[in-house]
Amino acid sequence: MATVLIIGAGGVGRVVAHKCVMNNTTFDRIILASRTLKRCEEIQSELPDGAIEIATVDADNTAEVIDLIERVGANIVINVALPYQDLTIMDACIATKTPYLDTANYEHPDEAMFEYKEQWARDEAFKDAGIMGLLGSGFDPGATNVFCAYAQKHFFDEIHTIDILDCNAGDHGYAFATNFNPEINLREVSAKGRYWENGEWIETEPMEIMQVWDYPEVGPKDSYLLYHEEMESLVKHIKGLKRIRFFMTFGQSYLTHMKCLENVGMLGIKEVEHKGMKIVPMEFLKTLLPDPASLGPRTKGKTNIGIVAEGLKDGQKQKIYIYQVKDHEACYAEVKSQGVSYTTGVPAVIGAKLMVEGKWSGTGVFNMEQMDPDFFMEEMNAQGLPWNIVELEC
Repeated sequence: MATVLIIGAGGVGRVVAHKCVMNNTTFDRIILASRTLKRCEEIQSELPDGAIEIATVDADNTAEVIDLIERVGANIVINVALPYQDLTIMDACIATKTPYLDTANYEHPDEAMFEYKEQWARDEAFKDAGIMGLLGSGFDPGATNVFCAYAQKHFFDEIHTIDILDCNAGDHGYAFATNFNPEINLREVSAKGRYWENGEWIETEPMEIMQVWDYPEVGPKDSYLLYHEEMESLVKHIKGLKRIRFFMTFGQSYLTHMKCLENVGMLGIKEVEHKGMKIVPMEFLKTLLPDPASLGPRTKGKTNIGIVAEGLKDGQKQKIYIYQVKDHEACYAEVKSQGVSYTTGVPAVIGAKLMVEGKWSGTGVFNMEQMDPDFFMEEMNAQGLPWNIVELEC
């Protein structure tokens, strides 16, 4: 039994709060905190009376986070705030000796680049504090890392290539909207692509490489090569790896809107002057776009996220596809959220549950693939994310 502090009350925070309540034999006290109390109140109203407590916190302020952790006596912190705030929350956990978990790696607000360097640098501090920090316990990163570890443990002596394949075939009815925080989403998609091959990173132009993949229960979709953070840790931990790539599906309407916005400077992250005021174009655009947390009741269709791994087992070539399919409307019926938030939030709760139960343990900072994958895979089936494995021709 544990007191869990959830920081962040967006779409993913909603899922985490709902799922923690569903796992109240593990999390007997649940506190949801955000800068905006109104968001917490809305989520609280969706749950049984007394199921969760709510609080305000400025997650950019380490001292405030420390105070809140100490005030509620948190046994674990689930960080589903903005990636900009990872370091302040991690530092608060170090100061209070509280285990930490997040779903996305640190990104500097003034630089469109996400990497684990700053978080990995806190490994010694976590060890000195005698606590565990688990990075990237979402779906990708997160479940996809666990899929790779599961493949390595059960199907391969060495994995040579991995393709991570992320398909959201949901339709929300808007001409243009993002399924998670617009700033993070648009930075990610408009950045140059990168993949790792033969020991080096190879950079591509945005959307330069495309393949069509036939996603089970969805169908063939255009899938574009992006850089994604889980590759940075997987190249360190998967034995024999020679190449890893990440692909995500986009429709032509989304790409056209994004290119137009980029061409007129609306994806800029540096301040510009407007009528005597300083504004950041990307932040202004965020205020104009639909709130991702509001997409749940209008999104239809499915997500399909997985990995294709190829390598050797007992000297023979082997190729497998591990994937998970989730229906947006089923997600909303269960936790009042669309599928992208659901598939991120549920793995966060699974990771925290395994930490609280001691099935995943250690001192220092860890990525998902460093843990025993079997516990996580079992929990995915139990918590609403059943997965499939298919053998493919090499």
